[in-house]
Amino acid sequence: MYLVGKINVISTLPEKFKRLNDIAYNLWWTWNPEAIDLYREIDLELWEKVDKNPVRFLQEVSQKKLQGKLLDVEYLTRLDKVIASFDSYMSEKNTWFSQNHSELTDKNVAYFSAEYGLSEVLPIYSGGLGVLSGDHCKSASDLGIPFTAIGLFYKQGYFSQRINKEGWQETCFNDLNISQLPMLPALNSNGEQVRINITFAGRTVYAIVWKVQIGRINLYLMDTDVAENSPADRSLTSRLYGGDQETRIQQEIFLGIGGIRVLDALGIQANVYHMNEGHSSFMGLELIRKLINEKHLNFSEAMEVVANSSIFTTHTPVPAGNDVFPLFMMDKYFGDFWGQLGLSRHDFFELGLKKPEDQNFNMTVLALTLAGRKNGVSRLHGAVSRKIFGDVWPEVPEDDVPITYVTNGIHTLTWLSPKIKDLYDKYLETDWKKKIYSKETFTGIDSIPDEELWATHVELKNKLITFVRDRLKKQKLANGESMESVRQVDSFLDPNALTIGFARRFATYKRANLIFRNLARIQKILNNPERPMQIIFAGKAHPADGPAHDVIKNINDIAKMEGFYGKVILLENYNMTVARNLVQGVDVWMNNPRRPLEASGTSGQKVCINGVINFSILDGWWCEGYNGENGWVIGDESEFDNEHIQDNTDSESIYDTLEQNIIPLFYNVNEKGVPTEWVRIMKNSISSLAWNYSTDRMVKEYTGRMYVPAITGSSRICADNYSLARSMSGFRDHLNLNWPNVQLFAEKSSGDLKNYKTDSCQEIYLSSTVCLGNIDPANVIAEVYYGTLSNGKIENAQVAEMHCDEKTGEGTYRYSINLKIDDGGEYGYTFRITPKHEYLINRFDTGLIKWIK
Repeated sequence: MYLVGKINVISTLPEKFKRLNDIAYNLWWTWNPEAIDLYREIDLELWEKVDKNPVRFLQEVSQKKLQGKLLDVEYLTRLDKVIASFDSYMSEKNTWFSQNHSELTDKNVAYFSAEYGLSEVLPIYSGGLGVLSGDHCKSASDLGIPFTAIGLFYKQGYFSQRINKEGWQETCFNDLNISQLPMLPALNSNGEQVRINITFAGRTVYAIVWKVQIGRINLYLMDTDVAENSPADRSLTSRLYGGDQETRIQQEIFLGIGGIRVLDALGIQANVYHMNEGHSSFMGLELIRKLINEKHLNFSEAMEVVANSSIFTTHTPVPAGNDVFPLFMMDKYFGDFWGQLGLSRHDFFELGLKKPEDQNFNMTVLALTLAGRKNGVSRLHGAVSRKIFGDVWPEVPEDDVPITYVTNGIHTLTWLSPKIKDLYDKYLETDWKKKIYSKETFTGIDSIPDEELWATHVELKNKLITFVRDRLKKQKLANGESMESVRQVDSFLDPNALTIGFARRFATYKRANLIFRNLARIQKILNNPERPMQIIFAGKAHPADGPAHDVIKNINDIAKMEGFYGKVILLENYNMTVARNLVQGVDVWMNNPRRPLEASGTSGQKVCINGVINFSILDGWWCEGYNGENGWVIGDESEFDNEHIQDNTDSESIYDTLEQNIIPLFYNVNEKGVPTEWVRIMKNSISSLAWNYSTDRMVKEYTGRMYVPAITGSSRICADNYSLARSMSGFRDHLNLNWPNVQLFAEKSSGDLKNYKTDSCQEIYLSSTVCLGNIDPANVIAEVYYGTLSNGKIENAQVAEMHCDEKTGEGTYRYSINLKIDDGGEYGYTFRITPKHEYLINRFDTGLIKWIK
């Protein structure tokens, strides 16, 4: 047959249904189940066939189905209600941000991320980082933050995962059909689709820009699949984390440098630039280049401006999570760039070198160097990051390294089961959805009857089991397994058995198969006839991560063994659909990374809002979230040098806690079949965690601690033709020139340490002579740095500021303090000098610190 052409017929929507199209193109529907119901109820079979994509659904739905719904009065009433809710949301002026920062509503935060997990319909995410970015955007919308997001459009997404008959992961990529996605061309002031270009490595590469609407905010995605580009360049943005280092550096040039050009092309004037992970670090270089070219600043002056307006969030303590590029590759792509910054090659490379390494340019170090405000994503991760990247500020003590933390959260309404949401609507305050970030919002959880909460959970658990069985049948059929094997799936998973969920990226440090370290013991636990247990696994391994593929293979092989078959399940193609079903339906969520390598982890935050209980290593967010009454811990906070011992210790903790605590509690039910003590922990988990680990709380914290100070600092440093930027640059130059001459002296006893003996709470007079040379004493802080002594080193350090008593000579001063120490013990102390200026974002960021010799 000779195909002449094709005809694409789009269903014509009746006038009454036109607004469904508006909602389909705004991802507001992803966290409003009432909107989703409007599509699925028109034609449930089609809704499932198009993978719950409302844009494609409206293109394919039959006229007959639409006309039928026009006669459904109850449906039309709900349609009007959802449309009114959408319009009210979009036009709302009295948002949290406008109430608290009304003077800043004309400002704009630009947010850069390599991936966004907004919906399975738009699969441009790989895991937690992307889902965090998506949830961040949704809460920015809910809170009314003036916010614009920047990213790349990956036409083939991350990858689809198949687990073949032998248990090995197979990856496949499919082109997304843009016409069926909830995104539209981003238009400039002339009504034309925005186009940008970047010249690198001797060629110009073009990109068009798409717009994704996320409630009140927009995400702009760059796409190099345009006719002007070569075939290789057309595929540049095809895959997330695909290709080699050449592809990666080109993508990151587009994300950072191209992202700034997208904002320019759209006429969006950003006041704050938030780099979510190091992938977008080149953004800071482009901002500096523009300031030099357009505002005639020099490099150090431009750096002052960029530092005041830039925020950097690091998400991983794992080396593989921090991109590095060999210097020859940087030469290739930036050989004509550093001259535009007024830098030498050496000085340019210094911006991204992590000492003592000197052969790779580190994107995380570049971001830390350029951004004035920096954070990890949990309290522990902030501490780990200060340790890992302390070399960026060599003389600065670890505790003073200028990296703070903002603990991650999740967008509650995206991950909350509609069934649990109905309970919250019934028993919490009517406006609870607008105050998710408030602890008081969830105090009403205890008013939910135990029987009602448990019955809802059981319903969700049964839904999960049906979902898992359906997925498993499709897996088996795709692998050519027998019909007998497919039919056996109906006996898999007992709705009454304790069900544990484990789903995340299968990086090896996450130790997905740790529970199988002692096969005989876990087999016995799973097969207790009185108190059975079952485990559902899901997760993808990076295509290039061979050891992670081995973990998948190992779990798959165990799942086929006698005593594990039907009780250990491995689902393929982990995505937001699978995640949503798991976090809403299991009884326990297990997480056992190798401490302290889990930066934050957000999957456990998704389960607590649904009444599922966490069972986790004290790592990432769980260090802060666990209160002794809202879940269980694996192991303790011990540090291990030997991974084998660590794995043995943690696996034994898993078995002991399951046998002695979790399983007995789950099966201890009252006369109504309700495990009342278990439900008590469910409620404690919700009330203690749901508010604090929401992205509403997180984005509020970013706003108060990062965005607003950056907006203020940026406005101040740009005022009066950048006069403060020039002043601060001169101040730093003056410090850098004179700092080598700064010296501290203190009295010693015969060349040995000065030794004081005193009672607790008594004051000790300490003094030091400081030679500042040409530096004004108003521009330094002198401190005594003291703490308990351990092996000749100061631990648990504290600082106290000293007072300048007198000028003892030209450029020389005496500083002193009456120090009072309350607790007994042996203490060590020393003295230090650091810069001081009212407009320094962080005095330790200068790297200038002088200790007594």
